[in-house]
Amino acid sequence: MEKNELLKKNLSEAILEGEESAAGEAAKALMAEGWKAVDIFEKLIVPTLTELGHRFERLEAYLPDLMIAADTVKVVRKVLDDQITDDSDRTKSRGAVVIGTCQGDVHDIGKDMVALMLEVNGFDVYDVGVDASVQAFINKAEDVNADIIGMSSLLTSSMPYMEDLVGQLKVQGKRDQFAVIVGGGPVTPEYAEKIGADAYGRDSTAAVNICNEIVS
Repeated sequence: MEKNELLKKNLSEAILEGEESAAGEAAKALMAEGWKAVDIFEKLIVPTLTELGHRFERLEAYLPDLMIAADTVKVVRKVLDDQITDDSDRTKSRGAVVIGTCQGDVHDIGKDMVALMLEVNGFDVYDVGVDASVQAFINKAEDVNADIIGMSSLLTSSMPYMEDLVGQLKVQGKRDQFAVIVGGGPVTPEYAEKIGADAYGRDSTAAVNICNEIVS
């Protein structure tokens, strides 16, 4: 097997297996072969995570697999970030996204996966964390001149804050400033439509596609 192909295969397999050290070494080796950090992100890491997302949808992979891969990619990102030193090796931002988990909910795995996928797809992501108030989302969106607000919930008890977000944006005269995307385990497309959100993101892959559509 050609060296480049072997290194690409090694990186992908290391991410899927959660082998952080091996993934970092594969990334370094690819850069030594002339690969730019941004190309490793877009042409190798994103397709690997996207395929893993499809496996998850087909029940061929499970939540721990997504968590392991996400943690490994974070390690690889640190390796690659060290190489990005000038504008020629940076992608132009596709837009700014404020993301967080609703007030009353401290789950962050899904949110973190979406944030990671958005980042490696060229978005500037601003994470307000978990148990975040509606106003915290709005304040951050204004501070960074965001294009999109993404709100996640895994608890039905915190879902009403999604509707509150849309309502507060209307009350404050800011509804047209930001697209609102909602997602999480109990959230449905019907609920998103009912509360007046702009879109429903079923998973990290869908969220990236939606955000790309919104800013394009």
